[in-house]
Amino acid sequence: MHQHQLKRLSHQHDYAVQNNKGERNTLIVMIITAVTMVIEIIAGTLSGSMALLADGWHMATHVAAFSITLFAYRFARKHANNPYFSFGTGKVNALGGFASAVALSVVSLMMFVESFHRLMSPEAISFDEAIAVACIGLLVNVLGAWLLKDDHHHDHGHTHHHDHNHCHNHHHDHNLHAAYMHVLADALTSLLAILALFAGKYAGLNWLDPIMGIVGAIIITVWAVRLVKQTSPILLDASIEDKTKAEIVKAIESDQDNKVADLHIWKLGANDFAAIITLVTEHPQSVEHYKSLLVDFKQLSHVTVEVNQCFDSCSQS
Repeated sequence: MHQHQLKRLSHQHDYAVQNNKGERNTLIVMIITAVTMVIEIIAGTLSGSMALLADGWHMATHVAAFSITLFAYRFARKHANNPYFSFGTGKVNALGGFASAVALSVVSLMMFVESFHRLMSPEAISFDEAIAVACIGLLVNVLGAWLLKDDHHHDHGHTHHHDHNHCHNHHHDHNLHAAYMHVLADALTSLLAILALFAGKYAGLNWLDPIMGIVGAIIITVWAVRLVKQTSPILLDASIEDKTKAEIVKAIESDQDNKVADLHIWKLGANDFAAIITLVTEHPQSVEHYKSLLVDFKQLSHVTVEVNQCFDSCSQS
């Protein structure tokens, strides 16, 4: 006899970003990048160009990052409604991004050490071969950026059957945007390599080659730190902005004599937050009434409300 009520109150916990077009284009870019990576590393080793070798290893980090991104998309989709994950798999993409950032930091350190060694002990460079391959790398990066640039906003891919019963559409795919910025950073590294090789060939400034390798390492480090800042709040259950939290409290307390006694808000994924609200009031209403006060806060995808009746004058406390 409670089936209708149970069905209305139960809901899925699918907060993972689904972006089929972005996933497909990421796979294409990964394959192209992997082929170019192999060519650049071989050419950089044979020609003696640290800038070209650095660009090749930089591309290797992209291949690893794209692999993690694809794995995260597919794992999140496969286990979207697996009850083993209490709030779904919305954090899988953030975990993949954080892992990529750690790997990038290690690679950038290796690049910096090798570039510094080349700066102290210069080696002969085959400029013509190195320039040709670096130009190919730049073209590949431009192609990759073009494939990824239009997919940051998309349909969420599902409807949340949750407290607010709304559908998340046109969300920003932070992971794909990170991949896009990754490719742009690689394009910049390729450009720096080309400039260094031309300067070495025509002006004899061979020392610019390892310098550009160091610059490339710095670029990777900056990107890694940025990615950590983007993903760690999700993994650490960071709360929503103070301004929005204050607006949520105001929305609750502006109704009758309600007072918020306890409030927890945390991220379930890139675009979704959960909230547990404990309030006291002299005139308790239904839970649905208090949830309706928050209907304008679309980022709240899962809301739990605890109502406690206050027998003293709550408005004076």
